[in-house]
Amino acid sequence: MSFNLLHAKCGTRLKQQYVCPLDNEIVPRDQMIKGYEFAKEQYVTFTPEELKALEEKATQAIDIAHFIPRERVDPVYYDKAYYLGPDKGGEKAYRLLATVMQETDRAAVARYAARGKQYIVMLRASDAAQGGVGIVMQTLLYADEVRPFSEVPIPEAEVREREVELAKQLVEQITAETFNPSEYEDDVRKRIQADIERKIAGKEIATQPEPAETGRVIDLMEALKASLGSKKAGRPTEEKDVAPAPMERKPARAASSTGEDAASSKTEHRRRSKRAS
Repeated sequence: MSFNLLHAKCGTRLKQQYVCPLDNEIVPRDQMIKGYEFAKEQYVTFTPEELKALEEKATQAIDIAHFIPRERVDPVYYDKAYYLGPDKGGEKAYRLLATVMQETDRAAVARYAARGKQYIVMLRASDAAQGGVGIVMQTLLYADEVRPFSEVPIPEAEVREREVELAKQLVEQITAETFNPSEYEDDVRKRIQADIERKIAGKEIATQPEPAETGRVIDLMEALKASLGSKKAGRPTEEKDVAPAPMERKPARAASSTGEDAASSKTEHRRRSKRAS
């Protein structure tokens, strides 16, 4: 769900323009070139023909390097997933590969070229395919695209055996054997969509002030006891009783070192990596 930028005066949707800060003028697309920043404010430029020559030639083949136990790939390297189907005449080979990977619980690590880039991918079997087992292609991040966990500061802390046992009880009480995504919904999206519908109908959205930060420290033992007690009583635990202490979140993605286009979309900006495109 996204919102558009409008002119507050007349409600017209705004258009994006590129401005040169040196000349202070709008630059049309036919006067733009692409460049790579190799040092601070220093660029080497490329013509469209040179950029085309740099691209990896797309192939229809997926070159399998080796097979590994499926669980050996850390999910932190997962990027995007794609459903694969067989080409005409390749149905038997497709089913054979999918069946073998499923029965051996192994996945294939392979290379794949598309859209001018080379990707490292993992092929894995899936039971969700039509007519039986199918294949999912999971694109993976390269090693230099993932930040090492060692960059995240984690202070030393003593964990007592009594705390561990209490936490284990909580884990056992809320353990499920399978993950069912249909049990979860995006409540925030539903709420925003409902507010949008109210605005379309000419109604106002009720606004509430943000609650002030209490700054209190959560006692983990008391939180676990409260949670276990609520589970036994069959009632939901209030969020204020079990909320963990605030934690600093570090993105797993490595920071980009390339000079990205300032007009890149928010999604691409968020997901860009150190590898030059």
